[in-house]
Amino acid sequence: MGVNDLRLPQELRELFADGGMGRRLALAMPGGELVWPDPGFTQQAVRPAFWMSDEPVTGPEWAAFRAEHARSGLWPVLLDESAQPWAAGQVVPDDATQIEHFTAEGFMAEVWQEWVAQVPPDALAELEPFGALCPGLAPPGALVAEPGAVADWYAGQLAARGMPLGLAAVDRGADTLAVMGWQGALHHNEWMVPLAAVVRSWEDRFGARVVSLGFNTLDVSVAAPPADLEHALHVAAEHWAFCPDNVVQGPGDLFGYAEQLVGAHAWSFWWD
Repeated sequence: MGVNDLRLPQELRELFADGGMGRRLALAMPGGELVWPDPGFTQQAVRPAFWMSDEPVTGPEWAAFRAEHARSGLWPVLLDESAQPWAAGQVVPDDATQIEHFTAEGFMAEVWQEWVAQVPPDALAELEPFGALCPGLAPPGALVAEPGAVADWYAGQLAARGMPLGLAAVDRGADTLAVMGWQGALHHNEWMVPLAAVVRSWEDRFGARVVSLGFNTLDVSVAAPPADLEHALHVAAEHWAFCPDNVVQGPGDLFGYAEQLVGAHAWSFWWD
C-alpha cells in the first residue's frame, strides 16, 4: 500500500481544524457519517463534532482504531445509545486547548468546598474519613499492564452490548469529553472541560483510557488501579468529586465504594 493510500478519508479530515494534515489511517472504514451539533442545541459549531459508524463494532475493531491513534489523531469511543441517539447532535463541542486551563486538583477542591458549605454537619459522614477537609489528589497507581492492552480488553467487554463506533479528533482520549461535546455530567457540572482535565490526570496517574460514552455515562479502563484500601479511599474521594452519584446512589459512603476500586481495571460513572 502506498503512502497516498493511507491518507484519511475526506470526511474524517473535516474533524480537524487543520484539515487532518499529515494524518494517516491504515484501516478500512465501516459505513458511517459525520455528526454535527444540532443548531437548536448550540450555535458554536465550526466543524463536525465526531464521526459515527452506522452499525455496532466489535472489540477488535475498536482496538484496531486505538492502535492507529498515534498517526490518525482519531480516538475511538464506543457510543452507548440506550438513553438517547448520538446522531441527534445534542452536544456542545469545545476546543481541547481550554482543558489546559484547569487541573484535577483544582476541580476537586472547588467541588468539595462548595458541597461542604451547603450541607448540614451531619451530612459530612458521607465523606469519612476525610470529612470537610479535601484530601487532594491520590498518589499514582503502579502499572500492572500496558494501558492500551487494558483498554482493548475493556472495549471487548463493552462491545458485547452492541454499540456503534465514534471517532474524535483529539490528541488523547480524555479530550473526547470536551471535543465531542458530551453533556453527560451536566447536572453535576455545567461545563465538561474541567471534567476532561480530571480524566487527563487519571490517564497520567492510573493508566486510564476512555473507552465508552453514553448520554450520562462514562467508562474508562484502568491499568494502574489502587492496590489497597487506603489508596482506594483516596481515589474514591476523587470519584466522589467527579461523580457524586457513583457513591451516593451506590454504596452510600467512601469506604464501601473504595472496596470496589481495589484492583479494578474498569471505572464506570453514571450521573443522575
